[in-house]
Formats: sequence, structure tokens, C-alpha cells
Amino acid sequence: MIRYAREGDSRNLAALSIQVWLHTYARDGIRADIAQYVLSTFTESHFEALLLNPDYRILVYTDGEHLLGYIAVNLTSHYRDESNGYEVETLYVQEHFHGKGIGKELLAEMRSQFGGSYWLSTWVHNDPAIGFYKKQGFRDIGEVFFQLGGEQHENRILAFSDS
Repeated sequence: MIRYAREGDSRNLAALSIQVWLHTYARDGIRADIAQYVLSTFTESHFEALLLNPDYRILVYTDGEHLLGYIAVNLTSHYRDESNGYEVETLYVQEHFHGKGIGKELLAEMRSQFGGSYWLSTWVHNDPAIGFYKKQGFRDIGEVFFQLGGEQHENRILAFSDS
């Protein structure tokens, strides 16, 4: 079931985020800067703040009391200009549930509620995500760099528009 996230979801959102982030990006293991990043970024209080922020919306995909995935949208973040729409800041699905249509359902629900023009960034080496987004009709429109531990990591900017 897809629904809006509630304050009581914050701990599960933090735990799922840490799990997905580490699985995706810590391919060579965990070092101090990676641990520091995930433990300081994906906190219960971080998600509580997002839920109170009028610019953000978080939709969760649940099965009973279990969180399987979520999508976080920043309605006021634009890439270059407003023609690229709002930003999908996060689309995370627990690895055990990949390939079951959860990400596609979250995108469809988001699109129906907030409109059909949006963009996101994803790590250039995250081939499964890039393949998924291209299958959904996203196009590559640029790059941005993510700074972690003194290293720059290239991310691709992907955009989608119904028009």
C-alpha cells in the first residue's frame, strides 16, 4: 500500500535509507567517512524535519507494518530552471523487493499527485538504477558531483516529463 509518511515512520525511513545507501555505495566496504555520512544524515530527526517541511512530500510503500520502499520529493528544488519540474530526492526500495514494481508504483503515485515533470540525480556507477530510470522514460540531461571524504563522485541528472 502507498500512503503519505507519518511521524511514526521516521525510524523505519532512517533504517531503510542506511541499508539501501550502504548496499548501493559502500561497494568496497565501510570506512570512517562513509559511516559518519550515513549515521549523521539518515536519522530519525532528519525524517521528522522533512515531514514538517512544507516543500517536501514522502510517500511510503508498506506491506502491513513493514516499510518496503519510499520516495521523497522536494517540490521547490529545480535543476537549472523550473521547466525540469521538481526533484525526486530519494527513491529507495529494499533490495529484497527489487523487481516487484514497487519503484514504478511509487513514481506513478508521485506523478499523479504532483505532476509529470521531475528530475533526480543518481551515481554514475549505479547501473541498476540508471537502467530502471531509462526504462521509465527518463533522459540524461547533465551531471552533478557529490562530495564525500574529500572525493568527488559523479552523478547523472535524469529528467522525466509527460509532455
